[in-house]
Amino acid sequence: MARMAGRRLLAAVPVLAVVTFGVFAVAAASPFDPARAYAGASGLSAGGEVLAQLRENLGADQPFAARWWDWLTAALGGDLGQSTSLRQPVAQAIGERIGWSVLLCGVAFALAVVLGTALGVLAGRRRGSRFDRAVSSLSYVLEAAPPFWLGLLAIWFFALRLGALPAGGLTGTGSDTTTAGQVASHLVLPAAVLAVTQLPWFVLYVRQGVGDALEEDPVRGARARGLHERTVLLGHALRSGLLPVLTLIGSRVPELITGALLVETVFSWPGIASATVEAATSVDFPLLAALTVLATAAVLAGNLLSDLLYGLADPRVGFDG
Repeated sequence: MARMAGRRLLAAVPVLAVVTFGVFAVAAASPFDPARAYAGASGLSAGGEVLAQLRENLGADQPFAARWWDWLTAALGGDLGQSTSLRQPVAQAIGERIGWSVLLCGVAFALAVVLGTALGVLAGRRRGSRFDRAVSSLSYVLEAAPPFWLGLLAIWFFALRLGALPAGGLTGTGSDTTTAGQVASHLVLPAAVLAVTQLPWFVLYVRQGVGDALEEDPVRGARARGLHERTVLLGHALRSGLLPVLTLIGSRVPELITGALLVETVFSWPGIASATVEAATSVDFPLLAALTVLATAAVLAGNLLSDLLYGLADPRVGFDG
């Protein structure tokens, strides 16, 4: 296990370097002017000399490869640079927001895994039943629904029509302090919407895995020996039926990150979504590169976690093979 994790970590280094290089290349080819974005409204009337001096101060007059190398060498030393769009250090900008994003993604992903597994097991146990058809049909519908549409629908129904939950933000209007109760109540809607966007995949995978496992010879043999149906399901079918779900956990990380950005924007959740949008529209090279490294590292970590979980669940899989 340690050897495989070590190999993955070593392989991640060139991947992250290439990804950040691509970010600087794409940002340099974009039509946005970092100097005008930094100057804001005053940049519309600024002269060419002023903008040229501002580009020099920001380092935007250098080739993108040179900017990338300067950022990379500084990042290796622990300096992620200064965000030109947020006017603060990149490490501080990310540190203030990443905790809220992790909280949202963690709660939503846990809900999706638990609820998706439960519904998938019930549907796979009785494939072809009314419950199975209803759950499968709803899963396909939710799979195609955009996260921002689900978010707006949830706000309209639960916040505006019923008035049961807050529509967005982190605390109540006019509140100067952040309490755990306020965070919990404001977290319900965005976490539920993000969980619903991930739920169909787990439902369908578990349903298929459990349904196929119930038709295997070992399970039929267990039933023939007179074992209780619950014992057959939990002790035989469920374990083999859930193995594909372990690989699904890692593959859902990119979609989880994308969905979280949209959900955070809809619900004004104080995560990294606003920083990502601001960095993209302002061509904020240091912040763009840091956020890209963060997202890429999350994807690589998710894939590694899936392989480790699969290897632990199935002894036939060798970690060092």
